[in-house]
Amino acid sequence: MPIGIDALEIAIPDLYLDMTDLAVARGVDPAKFHIGLGQDQMAVSPASTDVVTLAARAAAAVVERADEADIAALGLVVLGSESAVDASKAMAVMVHGLLGLPEGVRAYDIREACYAGTAGLLTAVDYVAAHPGRTALVIASDLARYGLGTAGEPTQGAGAVAMLVRQDPRLLIIDPASTARTEDVYDFWRPEGESVPRVDGHLSNRCYTAMFARVFAAHREASGLDVEDYAALCFHLPYTKMGRKALAGVLTPEEAEARGLDHLHRRYDESLIYSRRVGNCYTASLFLGLLSLLDHSDLRPGDRLGLFSYGSGAVGELVTATVVEGFDSRRDPAATMTALDARRRLSVKEYEAVLTESLEPVGADISSTLLPDGGPYALIGMVDGVRRYRMP
Repeated sequence: MPIGIDALEIAIPDLYLDMTDLAVARGVDPAKFHIGLGQDQMAVSPASTDVVTLAARAAAAVVERADEADIAALGLVVLGSESAVDASKAMAVMVHGLLGLPEGVRAYDIREACYAGTAGLLTAVDYVAAHPGRTALVIASDLARYGLGTAGEPTQGAGAVAMLVRQDPRLLIIDPASTARTEDVYDFWRPEGESVPRVDGHLSNRCYTAMFARVFAAHREASGLDVEDYAALCFHLPYTKMGRKALAGVLTPEEAEARGLDHLHRRYDESLIYSRRVGNCYTASLFLGLLSLLDHSDLRPGDRLGLFSYGSGAVGELVTATVVEGFDSRRDPAATMTALDARRRLSVKEYEAVLTESLEPVGADISSTLLPDGGPYALIGMVDGVRRYRMP
């Protein structure tokens, strides 16, 4: 039976910083950010917006779009993130409570850097295959923060995606025959107790492109599929230029033109529309690109997509998906663009104050936080280590 994604929704903070403003403030040529990194805007999360609230917003959108019977059949809630707010309790359990989901489910988190969202999706596919008639809710939610004036500052961002996985999906069928590789390397890590990660940027870039080359070669050998068999290739996007480098490693623009495969580079550009305006959201980044592709490309039912997931440390996997008849009725591109356009643009001074405050320990009452989240879910404080949230 075909199993895959029936609904896919996004949640982003209500604030953003324009990359030109950041470049001017840091004494950098704006082209370094807009062209060198491929980023135009950066989502900014106030202290009242955390991984749980973003996850809840994305999951609530999926619940609203899903059939009532699919929510009643829910058996698994899994959340992939590298921005955990508790060392023991799963954020999936917190989201489950905020949304009032059915009690008879498994709920837990998965962690392996930016790969965790893909791990959650494949776990959900396996769960549905083993439990016919049940459904699964998969969430990927993260805050990418490196601190003011750091090398990683222009590659920050925040966001969440949520997916409903079921049999006979109406958006994408996931092929269970994916290809993965793992290598123990310290290209990006965050020691316990530290609020921002440590990064070896040059090593991480090399690991990413080398991992894609190895995974793609292994997948080609195992499946017989090569670049010409794909309608589009989507990538994990720490910044949008990164995936372009990986794609060029297996198919340069010149080779694509000579072989009549220009659509792969064109559709890569179409997969960047949301990411250029949001920035890095770790586990959700691959799926943000997938959403952009589905919303802005001329894909057709039956088209095969390649989805490359990468998590530093490092794990890489290539997943194959097939576009389903009527997929466009399961998305609302105008609503996503409206949400992006409705965000508040911060000055650099406001951004610096918001980021600094968001990295501080959560107090008992943060209702007076700078530029509080006006969405349906918000962090309002923490008492005795227990996080308290506002909900509808």
